[in-house]
Amino acid sequence: MKGRPRTRLDRVQASAGIAALALQQIEDELRDDDIDGPELAAILYELQEDIDAPGGLLPHLAQLLTVASRRAEQLEPDHDGDASCLLQEAADLLTDNAGQRLIRAARTLHPQGDS
Repeated sequence: MKGRPRTRLDRVQASAGIAALALQQIEDELRDDDIDGPELAAILYELQEDIDAPGGLLPHLAQLLTVASRRAEQLEPDHDGDASCLLQEAADLLTDNAGQRLIRAARTLHPQGDS
């Protein structure tokens, strides 16, 4: 029996659920008692600068918000930037503030790990 076609929102909700599960796994790893400074630093670097794919988690989230900002700009009734500017500011906070703080924390935990 075939169900109703999945909507865009259904697909986004499923993807967000998968992302939430992945983030929960990372959180569980961070709770382990045997994690040391260098390993925590490596995890922090991974969140900011994924070595296996271009960009890390935070840059990917920032990119997602930038795309949403561009779409919001096209949809805003008065083209006043109320929604699009807020979304772009959120993206900038992820890359400029959060990302840089992750790197600084990682360097503090394991200064030799930054190559």
